[in-house]
Amino acid sequence: MTDAELVVRTRAGDPEAFGSLVARYYDACWRFAYHMLGERADAEDVVQDSFLRAYLAIGRYDERDQFRGWLFRILTNQCRNYLTSRGRRTKRFVQDDIAIESAAAPPPGLAVGVEDDVLIRALAQLDPLQREALLLKYAEGLEYSEMSAMTGVGESALKMRVKRGSERLRAMLSASPEQSS
Repeated sequence: MTDAELVVRTRAGDPEAFGSLVARYYDACWRFAYHMLGERADAEDVVQDSFLRAYLAIGRYDERDQFRGWLFRILTNQCRNYLTSRGRRTKRFVQDDIAIESAAAPPPGLAVGVEDDVLIRALAQLDPLQREALLLKYAEGLEYSEMSAMTGVGESALKMRVKRGSERLRAMLSASPEQSS
């Protein structure tokens, strides 16, 4: 069944249809949120909230848009909101003038090699907007036009974010001691 058919059935009151959409997109949404936020629990919360918001707003979904793009627009905004609020909260939790932050952990069930762990840590160090653009472009395989429609950012700005993020990521990975061994 296509996304459009599932949306029609959801609007008609079939909760199983929306469950099918959740099953179809959950892994991609979770992966994106995890790489944006760096914490399993945070990613889970944001993804669940995004699906809830999508369900409640399904009546406003425009069939001319791809459902995936519409859902990722919601998810992207939720990740941005979370990062903004987390930034405010992190500044409050200070012990001996050192901000307390937890390291990014791999997703459950994912066997992470040294290279993957290094990549996850490097991604977490990128500017959130560059990380978002890189993930949408390379992890999700979106075209710049799709990314622009999702984020509300112009294609040229997105290309610059991807370029700068890629350069910074490449520099971090080439300087990583794990990569040279």
